[in-house]
Amino acid sequence: MRRSLADEFFGSFGRIFEDMSPLSSGSAGMDFYETEDRLVLELAVPGVRSEDIDVNIEGRQLTIRAEMPAADEDGRRYWVRSLPRGAFSRTIRLPAGIDSEGIEARVQAGLLVLSIPKAAEARSRRIEISES
Repeated sequence: MRRSLADEFFGSFGRIFEDMSPLSSGSAGMDFYETEDRLVLELAVPGVRSEDIDVNIEGRQLTIRAEMPAADEDGRRYWVRSLPRGAFSRTIRLPAGIDSEGIEARVQAGLLVLSIPKAAEARSRRIEISES
């Protein structure tokens, strides 16, 4: 049975959680899923402008860096403090079988959305059977 790109990506759970951990206290939620023709990564970046996000790919290593805006601390006494703040970085090893040249990125409603097309040879397709 053929493994999907998501199966390959999520095959090593422990390594994935290490890869997804932020480098600082600023932590952002993330969804990563597969459709028929692409992988989609959605990363929560509340309050971050697109020009303050850096997305790079080198080989199969995808790195996202951003800085969550700091809170104005004047006279505040926090009761609960759980919003992510400060700089963070995530590096994710992408599976083989993607078209890195076709990656598209946009910020939409507080989410960084990366659309990563699958290479043509990695897409599933139906093989027609002819009558002889």
